[in-house]
Amino acid sequence: MLATYVEPPVDPAWQAAPAASIEPGDVTVRFTGTSTLLFSDGETSWMTDGWFSRPGPLRLFLSEIEPDLDAIAFGLERNGSPRLAAVFPMHSHYDHAMDAPEVARRTGALLVGSASTANIGRGWGLEEDRIRVVADRESFAVGAFTLTPIESKHYQFPDPTMYERALGTPDIDRPLVPPVDAFDYRVGKAYALHVAHPRGRWLIVASAGYVEGGLDGYEADVVFLGVGGLGAQTAEYRDAYWREAVGKSGARRVVAIHWDSLTGPIDGPFLGPVRAAGFLAGGVAGTLEFLREKERLGFEFSTLPRYEPVRLF
Repeated sequence: MLATYVEPPVDPAWQAAPAASIEPGDVTVRFTGTSTLLFSDGETSWMTDGWFSRPGPLRLFLSEIEPDLDAIAFGLERNGSPRLAAVFPMHSHYDHAMDAPEVARRTGALLVGSASTANIGRGWGLEEDRIRVVADRESFAVGAFTLTPIESKHYQFPDPTMYERALGTPDIDRPLVPPVDAFDYRVGKAYALHVAHPRGRWLIVASAGYVEGGLDGYEADVVFLGVGGLGAQTAEYRDAYWREAVGKSGARRVVAIHWDSLTGPIDGPFLGPVRAAGFLAGGVAGTLEFLREKERLGFEFSTLPRYEPVRLF
């Protein structure tokens, strides 16, 4: 259960090709896995999450965790050793925010996010002037990019015990000093992120949760859609999530994210969830079938290769 992985819940045919060439002004995206995305227009670069450590399943379930400095160095190097204007964790669970303060320190970035994310930064010793707490729907500029964080909901775990551990006490109310239990990285606020650039608009919905009407009015050309665990939900939940995260945006292009293993290696082919994760979310086959149903309705799906730049606009 801890040593083997199920197949990823995406179609291999969806994988986008790396950019053969990048013209001045092109907006590109690189993908590390989960929802760590690096966006650049050649002038400004910024990243969601910045998570590279990926502790293995035994350590994750049976021990304490902390940022892996070697993994962070490796992941940044494979992403082109970028200088970043900002790193924005989509929420404060370990697989989104644990490494972000060190990534900010190494890349010159501002750590941006919730008050819980700020306390992760403080616990790591990041300087206060390198931390910014955002308000719901408060837009801010990163070069030519305009980012608008929209408070949403995390994926709603069907298992009540898992729900309580992962979401029941949401806030990190003091500096968090690792090593700590994985569940000490509490969710904080879960955001969807709307991004506008002269070349196009996109939404990043990293976790498969939603607020009814929460994204009304935020149009997009592309949605980066967190799909992990969708197959374990009811048909009603999946349909509502799709309507709120994709349907109302007007987008026809969907990039699936947060579908790969949280405990797999940081390099090489992406793996699906470790078998033990079936107790937490599960539903891999149901997730893929749901996405294929939407593809049959004319939506264009893609997944991203690891580390290689892909032209977004």
